[in-house]
Amino acid sequence: LFDEAYRRFWMDLGESRTMALSTSLHDLVTSRMMSIVVLEGRLFFQTDRTFRKYEQIKKNPHVALCADNIQIEGRCVELGRPADDTRFCAVYREHFPNAYTRYSLLTNERLFDVTPTFIERWRYLDGIPYIESFHVENKHYLLERYQGI
Repeated sequence: LFDEAYRRFWMDLGESRTMALSTSLHDLVTSRMMSIVVLEGRLFFQTDRTFRKYEQIKKNPHVALCADNIQIEGRCVELGRPADDTRFCAVYREHFPNAYTRYSLLTNERLFDVTPTFIERWRYLDGIPYIESFHVENKHYLLERYQGI
């Protein structure tokens, strides 16, 4: 059940998405919109290593991403320069051509990989609201009708 629902989630999410990335350090949470590439159940983005979010991620790798009715929590790791990852660059260039041209080849740009640990989204089945959740590490899936009581 988990594997089938998880595969459907990634198909629904698509290959790219603009999402809010939230990071935190010393009880200070910050968020900003990011251009996200999705490859094989992981989320990738690039940023400048002089930015505040870079320092926050390096010191606290637990991040959250949000778009529409989807919330994703995960662990974030730096992979190096975006220009060194041809697969990321191909998808990023296709979906975010202006950002690719302006930033991907800059010396300070760094590529990050978010591996999800928990995903939650609202789904409406025949007009009825459900909360779908994936506890990724133990492969636990839950689809519960929202009662709102």
